[in-house]
Amino acid sequence: MPLSTAPSSPPSPDATAAALQWLAEQASAMQALLQQVVDTDSGSGDVEGVQRVAALLRARLEAAGIAVQTLPEPGWGECLLARVPGHNPAATGHLQLMGHMDTVFPRGTAAQRPFRVEAGRAYGPGVADMKSGLVMNVFVLEALARFGGNASPVQLFFSCDEEVGSPACRGRIREISQGARAVLNAEPGRISGNVVNERKGSYRIDFEVQGVAAHAGVNPQQGASAIAALAHKVLALHALTEAQPGLHLNVGFIEGGMASNVVAPLAKAHLDIRYTAENNLEHALEQVRAVIEAEHLPRTQGRITAMTGTLPMARTPDALLQAYRRSAAQVGFEVDGEFTGGAADSGITSSMGIPSLCAVGPVGGYPHSEREFCDLTTFVPRAQALLLTLQALG
Repeated sequence: MPLSTAPSSPPSPDATAAALQWLAEQASAMQALLQQVVDTDSGSGDVEGVQRVAALLRARLEAAGIAVQTLPEPGWGECLLARVPGHNPAATGHLQLMGHMDTVFPRGTAAQRPFRVEAGRAYGPGVADMKSGLVMNVFVLEALARFGGNASPVQLFFSCDEEVGSPACRGRIREISQGARAVLNAEPGRISGNVVNERKGSYRIDFEVQGVAAHAGVNPQQGASAIAALAHKVLALHALTEAQPGLHLNVGFIEGGMASNVVAPLAKAHLDIRYTAENNLEHALEQVRAVIEAEHLPRTQGRITAMTGTLPMARTPDALLQAYRRSAAQVGFEVDGEFTGGAADSGITSSMGIPSLCAVGPVGGYPHSEREFCDLTTFVPRAQALLLTLQALG
């Protein structure tokens, strides 16, 4: 379906007040839509689940008269793209709302622990990361479509593979973000209530060490332990954490060997690297490769088998953070920016030189766990603050 090209109405105090009031009246509708998407499994690679979540969100947008494009991503599901035009024909560029529809949870998780509310907090798989942010973005875009007030066009984009590093959607994000003046990513607000104005990037490196099998009791000297060689590599890799400020390496998974009485012929591991925009990533990767390929024990050999990564989000320009802070103050809450080691798609847009602010979604905590929650009392004020920010940036 083609995106709408009809201009929105110019801003006015009455229109802004009406939009804020309308959002204040949508708490129940927001919660109802949130329950639907949380109770729909959409783990990364669950094509049908992601498509069902996309259909729920698309239906709400289309009911509000907003045209939506569905962008298939084979093997991952689909992305959503929607756009509300601005009222100023001379405005250059667009403002972009972002989110991801995939979660880290396998199919069946929603049935095991479905959406529930206790003491103002909602629980369920992906409720904070980041299905609440998706719902908030949908309602904010609907408010703009209903009442106007945005000088620049506002574009909404939901991806489908962020939790595994956006292997399919990275190029799509770069394509649709061209010309954006600012990006606001609705990852969950921190437990502190803050937004995120800087993020680390991440790399996952899978590697293996080959050794020589032998009987541990009869002829151990004829063997070469891949496990022993891997142990040397783990210590050496962890020591690289001190190589650059902001760099952190962690071997979080290992496996290997055949039996307790066999000198291990093979061992495998996964390395996680976290880094900032200021770090020299290429130099760090060269050091990692040297450690993995070094012959720590005679007749053992290490090699990298796979590498995937996400980009860091450079520090948000102060003007964008302050615009959000002023908008938040207008609706009654204080907020600041904070740094986090977790990666997100805002790193992709930041790497393009686009001012990016992250974690503007409803406040939540303990993502990727059974304790994950969303503070429902923050839904409306965070939506209102985002609306005012989009109007201010226009």
